[in-house]
Amino acid sequence: MTKQYKNFMVFAGNSHHELAQEIADILGVKLGDSKVGTFSDGETFVDTNETVRGSDVFIVQSTNQPVNDHLMELLIMIDAFKRASAGRINAVVPYYGYARQDRKVKSRDPITAKLVADILTTAGADRVLTMDLHAPQIQGYFDIPLDHLLGMPIIAEYFIKCGFIENPDVVIVSPDLGSVTRSRKLAERLHAPLAIIDKRRPKANVSEVMNVIGEVKDKTCILIDDMIDTAGTISNAANALTKLGAKRVYAAATHGVLSGPAIDRINQSSIEKVIMLDTIPLPKNKDLKKFTSLSVAPLFAEAIRRITEDVPLSKLFD
Repeated sequence: MTKQYKNFMVFAGNSHHELAQEIADILGVKLGDSKVGTFSDGETFVDTNETVRGSDVFIVQSTNQPVNDHLMELLIMIDAFKRASAGRINAVVPYYGYARQDRKVKSRDPITAKLVADILTTAGADRVLTMDLHAPQIQGYFDIPLDHLLGMPIIAEYFIKCGFIENPDVVIVSPDLGSVTRSRKLAERLHAPLAIIDKRRPKANVSEVMNVIGEVKDKTCILIDDMIDTAGTISNAANALTKLGAKRVYAAATHGVLSGPAIDRINQSSIEKVIMLDTIPLPKNKDLKKFTSLSVAPLFAEAIRRITEDVPLSKLFD
């Protein structure tokens, strides 16, 4: 028999308060009265000013930069609600940090993506709701239900509205072999051909374009990836496409990590526009003229509604 909860509540950590507020507004509920701060020595505290007893609680918290601070905030909030007798605790993590450490590349490497999954479960999370994990197999690291939303349909809808569907001049480009599946799905939605960039990575966060498989000359190219971190891969790919005769280059990604020189690299590259989802807030006081941000709040709000009503989420993937 399905357990019925008294009500559902949405709370926000400090990583992306605006997204949590937008989700709450769409759901027609008030954002939970909770404050997450730090003591003078840097320790995190949580102060919740309303009862959560018996409630279906959703904590919206991306684990973006500073990753460890935001992860610790999430864990402490989970523990606080668990000790306050919340009926069910759902961690809504639009961007799941440490996802790139999903396997051992060399001897004595940690598998940190699995460690974080274990920590969330041990803290008391009953479910995780996330989007576009860097490696889909991370879903298997959890011993609790995990709902994995996809950002590509939102990006596809943007390009469809811009008139890119069934356009003979458009080609979808995968910036590396790891993004081929994602790129193929976008190509199918836009009824466009696919090209692949074969690159070598001499060391972490450094990439070198080697070859482009496919026709890009005189084409409008759309590069798509799950995230943009230092922007080396996407910028090098765009510049390589331009040298090969591409007419215009767009880039799209779910997660805008944008660390280090990322924004400067993009602004200096041949990329005309970057389409990002707002799983991570864009940095303030930066030159973001090339950036367009699309909201994931409607998708997450619908997923939360379906979870609270015990309705399948499979329709969200159609």
